[in-house]
Amino acid sequence: MKAETISIDTLVVGAGQAGVAISEHLGKLGVPHLVLERDRIAERWRTGRWDSLVANGPAWHDRFPGMEFEGLDADAFAGKEQVADYFVAYARKFNAPIRTGVEVKSVARQTGRPGFVVETSNGTFDANRVVVATGPFQRPVIPPIAPDDAAITQLHSADYRNPDQLPAGAVLVVGAGSSGTQIADELNRAGRTVYLSVGAHDRPPRAYRNRDFCWWLGVLGEWDKEVAGPGREHVTIAVSGAYGGQTIDFRRLAHEGITLVGLTRAFDQGVVTFEQDLVDNLKRGDHNLFALLDAADAYVERNGLDLPDDPTARFIPADPECVTRPLHELDLKEANVSTIIWATGYAVDYSWLHVDAFDEKGKPRHQRGVSTEPGIYFLGLPWLSRRGSSFIWGVWHDAKHVADHIVTQRKYLDYRDASQRADDAPRAQAKDTHLARNTTQADHDNEVGVN
Repeated sequence: MKAETISIDTLVVGAGQAGVAISEHLGKLGVPHLVLERDRIAERWRTGRWDSLVANGPAWHDRFPGMEFEGLDADAFAGKEQVADYFVAYARKFNAPIRTGVEVKSVARQTGRPGFVVETSNGTFDANRVVVATGPFQRPVIPPIAPDDAAITQLHSADYRNPDQLPAGAVLVVGAGSSGTQIADELNRAGRTVYLSVGAHDRPPRAYRNRDFCWWLGVLGEWDKEVAGPGREHVTIAVSGAYGGQTIDFRRLAHEGITLVGLTRAFDQGVVTFEQDLVDNLKRGDHNLFALLDAADAYVERNGLDLPDDPTARFIPADPECVTRPLHELDLKEANVSTIIWATGYAVDYSWLHVDAFDEKGKPRHQRGVSTEPGIYFLGLPWLSRRGSSFIWGVWHDAKHVADHIVTQRKYLDYRDASQRADDAPRAQAKDTHLARNTTQADHDNEVGVN
């Protein structure tokens, strides 16, 4: 017997922050929809992160507008389980139509009629529209330079959990964005010997003049920038909410025991070589820090704000020896390096999406999430509509735009011309007559006591 195909107006793939956000907006607008999630709601926050991870923004900022974090100070940084629980509670708040444990295996356009056929691990769906809410963190990326050495444990930051997970010995962390820096710091605090490979990066202040950097990016208009500057779309940002939140300062980390090295270049017979760019990379980070502090000071002066001075924000520690005499190479065995952690980012995976919605590099073609393939939408991607698009609050606002577009398209498709409306009139009259007769009979039955 052929399995039944379920028809739905709009199908959402993924129940992370993007899927929950679009579900809320679609529900409010009366759009029939269903969200499919292969695991649990916000699963990546639970099992795709290390144990001590906290959000990079304070609780007052990194949330949806309709609900605050329960039992958490507004200026605190939510732990990963708190973030996951938040999305579960938020979805429950408006009774989101989410089916968990259902994996979407393929999406393809219907032949000769509108919509898409969606094959899943739990049957087939016929959807007029599909919202791809799988986000940017789909496939961990380890670069091809990774050594083929069975004697060294290698893992992506997505698989790192805590220091006790790793074998004894020193650790090389490749990548100094938020993830790599926090992991290196945690390992160093646990007594491990740590080498941290630092590439080009931005390092904003955690807070300045009694305001979190999220606030500064907001009032300075940085979150709402719609176009990244040349070469700035994928800039590494080193910021952390760990240990109550503090500005990441690589020189300070070095003085605390971490050995900084430049960008990792290659591995050859147990020896890793580094680019001689550490000093330049640190200077670039300093420049980014000072630029934001200068912009903040100008904003305070221009608006006459009573915010206290913060001269310590501009303090730069003396260069440690690993900066004044940077390593060119490192013999892994001699340095007792037993583990390499690759904090080298993620790639998207749309191998299941068989539609004409991608450019020659496999990147989604869209305008603010509305794909060039009619009926396909994307949510949760960096710079979808602005700088803040991949952040929790930014996803919520992007989802509203996508939901509004879906409603508009539904209105156009519901339009009926004069001849169609004329054909509809007899049907509507017959329906009204039938309804009137049933109502009259029901009134009579009520009068005689029929239940």
